[in-house]
Amino acid sequence: MITIYLKQYNKIVRNADIKLFDDLGYDDILWIDLFSPTIKEQKAVENFMEVSLLTKQQAEEIESSSKYSETENAIFSNSNFFVVGEGRMSVEPISFIICEGVLITVRNAESRTFNEASKRLQMNARAYPTGYHLLISILEVRIDADADLVEAMARQIAALSKDITVDGQVEKEDIKRINQLQENTMLIRENIFDRQRVLSGIQRSERFPNDIYPRLQLMIKDVNSLISHADFSFERLDYLQDTALGLISIEQNNVTKIFTVASLFFMPATMIASLYGMNFKFMPELEWKYGYLFALGLMVTVSLGTYWLFKRKKWL
Repeated sequence: MITIYLKQYNKIVRNADIKLFDDLGYDDILWIDLFSPTIKEQKAVENFMEVSLLTKQQAEEIESSSKYSETENAIFSNSNFFVVGEGRMSVEPISFIICEGVLITVRNAESRTFNEASKRLQMNARAYPTGYHLLISILEVRIDADADLVEAMARQIAALSKDITVDGQVEKEDIKRINQLQENTMLIRENIFDRQRVLSGIQRSERFPNDIYPRLQLMIKDVNSLISHADFSFERLDYLQDTALGLISIEQNNVTKIFTVASLFFMPATMIASLYGMNFKFMPELEWKYGYLFALGLMVTVSLGTYWLFKRKKWL
């Protein structure tokens, strides 16, 4: 699907007809958004803009040089955006190309970032005179969304920490939640770092309008702050994991202690029972009328004596 954002009388009009390229010039277009485009749509954009679109494999490259690059006629940038669905987070590579002041985006998944950027564009078209300004606006929206994810992650960690420390009980599901939060935190940090590399590439460029660079400084500060916050969250999860494992170890030690003490209490009684279970011919108590009660009493006495000794020595 293709969406063409046209400049008309200080406002932006959306259109999806690629035949418009036959009658339009670069100055008439602000943004070409390609969402899971067909081959026909890709070819139409490439022929009109005289630029080659990046393949998905090129967009997924992680080298720093692939995140931002410039040619004589165009600027290329790749960045990973979060896609949240069904309680799980995934990463979708998105390509940005600026050519002749027109922004071209290529993506294969729905994104709230693009929906929000489109709304801002419709509400205040004058704030986006070029594709350069629109690219910065999309990145600003994405950074705000990243901040919301980091804050939401921090709240989840705080809630989990409260559940574990207040109750003092650790379930199997708690360990799974910690591991899942660790994976999500690492994923968030990697993508924020990805944003940092894109912004650094833009900051080194001399082709962006001068009014953009002060905004870049603020965006870079925000990204650095988010990276620090994500690092803190990951360290907190490590501490929480150590706490959970410590509580599990204490609980296991208590169970082991109970069984150990119980076996010690019954050990003397077991010895007596084993002794009177021997079928010796000359065992006086076998012919004694009160032998059975004597054996039971002796077992109870030694068990109570063992308990008294442990309490006195404060071993319990």
